[in-house]
Amino acid sequence: MRSTGTRRRLAGTAAAALIAGVGVLAAAPSAMAKANVLTIEKVSLHNPDVQVKVTYSCDPGLDHELVANAKTLGTRDEATAAGTIKRDKLICDSNSHQAQVNMRPAPGSHFVKGNKVKVTVFYFDNDGFSYAREDAAVVL
Repeated sequence: MRSTGTRRRLAGTAAAALIAGVGVLAAAPSAMAKANVLTIEKVSLHNPDVQVKVTYSCDPGLDHELVANAKTLGTRDEATAAGTIKRDKLICDSNSHQAQVNMRPAPGSHFVKGNKVKVTVFYFDNDGFSYAREDAAVVL
């Protein structure tokens, strides 16, 4: 009888540990989903710059920059622009924050109202890797 009671207790403890572990794993994806995410909210023209409003979230302690690029679509003369938010300007606490990136046109490039533009935002780390890429095509 003793061994049966002990087995039941061990089985109950193992089942409780398994259920607790499954609960932790089920909660983990939602917590991780908040970090290192980018969303393009709005793209606008502020001559000569193109501006993009971004909602971002990043893990604490990450050492990276937020980069934005723009290029015209469907025109003979392709215009490009780029902008960066440096590491020290990002708030990385796994919460969502908003930032505005001013993209300066490359020499010889210009954007006008009505241009169709593809905007790409991504994180760029110290090792040269980019991740969390988000694209949007809009008309200025």
